Amino acid sequence: MTAQEYFELGNKYRKEGNFQLALNNYQAAIALDPESPAVEAREMLVNIFNYYCKDMYNP
Repeated sequence: MTAQEYFELGNKYRKEGNFQLALNNYQAAIALDPESPAVEAREMLVNIFNYYCKDMYNP
């Protein structure tokens, strides 16, 4: 798959509320293309989780 396809799949999962799969696909897109729009999308989700779900990263 291409970086764009991973990004679009990540968007699909994000809209469905499956944030873990969205992050995984954004990460795959970033690995293929560090300039992908997935960088901003991933950062957005991480910021939301850091604000609302502090225990998600620190169980």
